[in-house]
Amino acid sequence: MMIENNPKELAAMQEFHKGNRQEGLRLQEEFAAEFREEYRHRDHCPCQKACRYHGNCKECVAIHRAHQEHVPNCMRPMLNRKLKLLSELTEHTLAREIEPPREVLRKEFQEQKMKQ
Repeated sequence: MMIENNPKELAAMQEFHKGNRQEGLRLQEEFAAEFREEYRHRDHCPCQKACRYHGNCKECVAIHRAHQEHVPNCMRPMLNRKLKLLSELTEHTLAREIEPPREVLRKEFQEQKMKQ
């Protein structure tokens, strides 16, 4: 099951934007039901960072909401795509002012980086 850009959830959002809340909610619940079933016993967390809360979205999001410093790693690609669009307004000159922190990755992703 694909989570990011899921066709059913995208269709639900189109219905919400058209004002068809009932159909949007129906499609959204179908997505959520499929998600619950698909990931009942599988890892769904795309985060590569070594973290005690890996796969525990409720606690992870609560922690980030509580400290208000940054967003969960799983949300970064989505936000970065949107920020990249804004960055075009200044010809991406902001990129020269940013140095990302070194992060400790989960073991399987550390091994991938070492092979590269």
